[in-house]
Amino acid sequence: MASDPKYAPGQIVKGRTICGAKNKQEKPCGLSPAEGATRCGRHGGNSPQARKAAERRVAEAQAQKELERGVRTLGLPIDIDPGKALLDEIHWTAGHVAWLREKVQDLDTVDKLTRGTEDRTTWNKDGDSEFHEGSDESGNPNAHSLVWGQTEYRDKTGGEDAGQTVVEQAGINIWYQLYFKERDHLAKVCALALKAGIEERKVKLAESQGALVAEAIRRILAALNLSPAQQALVPEIVPQQLRLLAGGNAL
Repeated sequence: MASDPKYAPGQIVKGRTICGAKNKQEKPCGLSPAEGATRCGRHGGNSPQARKAAERRVAEAQAQKELERGVRTLGLPIDIDPGKALLDEIHWTAGHVAWLREKVQDLDTVDKLTRGTEDRTTWNKDGDSEFHEGSDESGNPNAHSLVWGQTEYRDKTGGEDAGQTVVEQAGINIWYQLYFKERDHLAKVCALALKAGIEERKVKLAESQGALVAEAIRRILAALNLSPAQQALVPEIVPQQLRLLAGGNAL
């Protein structure tokens, strides 16, 4: 049975995200979920699975924003040849892949945690105090940040288990995930370009342009009424200059 869209998670109501789960009054819950979450704490938003998913969404959104800073702002629609649009997409995507590759290569051994634990004193029910020394070091210092890192931070201020907890675990770094997705996109657009015969079209265009240039040169030379000695130099000079024009090396 399909779920009722009335109680869909993460609804936007009057510009605000709400939980949306069915409450005791059989109405959508109006409480706001935590950042990255789709349900409030009363309706499963504090479960380990939900918190992990929310943290992943936040990390993905932050990484995506940084990636988008390297991409120009979208403009108005323009007329463009589909072949050129495909080649432009290849060039842009190749640039994204190169930039993301640098991000992945910057990942070394586990960096200091972005938010570790602080020095703190707690008191038990008998009134005895206990000092907890803070730490910003990884619990697994020999792990590589490509596959290991901080995934959760909890700070409980009351109760017997009051204190700060940093959770680290194995997982593919978000930068590598974006890098992999962009590489996959690059492979796909390159395959599309090959399938569309973009290279063949470029060769044919170059050939047609070359034929036009050759015809123009013949007409120019015919109009100049060159002497036999000058005409003898044409096979040497003209090809040489055409190679320079095309970006080649003169022989």
